[in-house]
Amino acid sequence: MHTDIKEEFYLDQTFDSVAHAKRPTKKAINLYNEVRLHLSLDYKIPNRYIN
Repeated sequence: MHTDIKEEFYLDQTFDSVAHAKRPTKKAINLYNEVRLHLSLDYKIPNRYIN
């Protein structure tokens, strides 16, 4: 997983199991692609930049 995502969304912790990691990981990826603005994309979100 990308270091920025791990640090920004607090996923750099140790989870008890894969099942415990799935929900926060999915939430972080959704925020990264649907909410977070990206400088390299002219301050657009990835999913809107692509479409």
